Amino acid sequence: MWGMMEPKAKAEALRRLRTIEGHIRGVQRMLEEESSCLETIRQTLAVRRALDRVSQLLVSSQVRGCLAVGTECADAQERERIVQELLDALELTDRL
Repeated sequence: MWGMMEPKAKAEALRRLRTIEGHIRGVQRMLEEESSCLETIRQTLAVRRALDRVSQLLVSSQVRGCLAVGTECADAQERERIVQELLDALELTDRL
């Protein structure tokens, strides 16, 4: 199930990752050129936020997929397995 992704979400994630890749190259150039530390830090934080948005997009797509499969599945154990797989992937199991 985790390999399946909505085509629209996949295209958006790939677009965002290409943009992030460009930003990372920019940060590398900033370091090589000894740009302002403050501006370099700002750029690394922007990259982190962009990666967080990609993660949110992936989670959103997977939750929709898991819920769709889970609601179609009459087997309670299979539904629990799907939920547990999602929680494990999100590293939430230890927090619950």
